[in-house]
Amino acid sequence: MSRDEDAYDALCSYTLGRGDAAFIHQHVVDAFTAQHADEHSKPISVAFALVGLYLLVEKQFSGRQVQRAHMLLARHRRSWPAFLLPPDRGSVTAVEVMTLREGPERDSAIHGWCASVWAAYVDDRETVAGLLRQYGIV
Repeated sequence: MSRDEDAYDALCSYTLGRGDAAFIHQHVVDAFTAQHADEHSKPISVAFALVGLYLLVEKQFSGRQVQRAHMLLARHRRSWPAFLLPPDRGSVTAVEVMTLREGPERDSAIHGWCASVWAAYVDDRETVAGLLRQYGIV
């Protein structure tokens, strides 16, 4: 297992253990999925991760709200767009997030990580926004 995967596992443990109503765990999953997608990733996984990042960064959705959006999208059988994976997927990683103190400092870093990954996919913004508009989510 890589250092980043170990940090991701630790972040998952941290966020799932919080039991917070905002469900920040969803943001961790979306950032990691988009940052580590490769040619073997399922299009639905990448699409849902980018939807989650867009909704957090641009629409200030909580993790719980993103989770609901994912459930609405999942109700529709469709061919999910295949996104081009940018070579650089953000300057922040799970490893860096885990170096910060638990609580507000780490939570803020999770949001910064999400923003960093979303910025790497800026060319896909309209595709993601259009998908959400198509299903009346935003």
